[in-house]
Amino acid sequence: MFGISKAVLRENAAPRAIVLNMLLAAVSLFVNGFGIYLAIQANIGVGPWEVLNLGVAKTFGVLYGTASVTIAFAILIIDVFLREPIGLAMFIDAVVVGKTVDFFNYLDLVQPCASLLTGVPMMLLGLVILAYTQYFYMSAALGCGPRDTLLVGLAKRARRIPIGAVSIALLSAATLVGWLLGGPVGVGTLIFAFCMGPIMQFAFHTVRFDATAIRHQHLLESLRVFRGRQVTS
Repeated sequence: MFGISKAVLRENAAPRAIVLNMLLAAVSLFVNGFGIYLAIQANIGVGPWEVLNLGVAKTFGVLYGTASVTIAFAILIIDVFLREPIGLAMFIDAVVVGKTVDFFNYLDLVQPCASLLTGVPMMLLGLVILAYTQYFYMSAALGCGPRDTLLVGLAKRARRIPIGAVSIALLSAATLVGWLLGGPVGVGTLIFAFCMGPIMQFAFHTVRFDATAIRHQHLLESLRVFRGRQVTS
């Protein structure tokens, strides 16, 4: 691809490889934002982080994307204080997804669903889009999202608690705060909670993708590549 081997592209071992993978991350996160937009337009409740984003947006009278970006960067700062690895794609994630939702809200392409009969399929379609775009985003190997990084950071510091329990606590807190701020909680919230994992697992299986095999490049490593220094594994 563009004169760059798959190995170099996968390992982000050259500046052009990093740029191409940043582009891959940005495009996949743009489509990911469309998936979230569809899940919101299903109008039957949304996932935990979207409940929080929408709650903040409603309380402070700002756009969904503005609330999403603000929360994402706040979490990113926490990730830094937790000394978790930060990658270039984390910054792309923090900005692109929320503002993509604003973009499609502006275009007003899809009207909110009026019943469960149309809302549930719309929600499931959104989750399928989220699952496959997550594959492309992770394939860029430039870092996980701020929220996923926070989950890992908290799990490391609560070693006696399974990461699944930490995840449930974190998502429950986001849902509760978002609901108290006026975010929409409903059947869609339950669908998101119980179906997102299996749908993502199915999506990864269909493309034969092992997320655990990806070595994400940290920000300082990326900067060393741009400065012409070799990055050691």
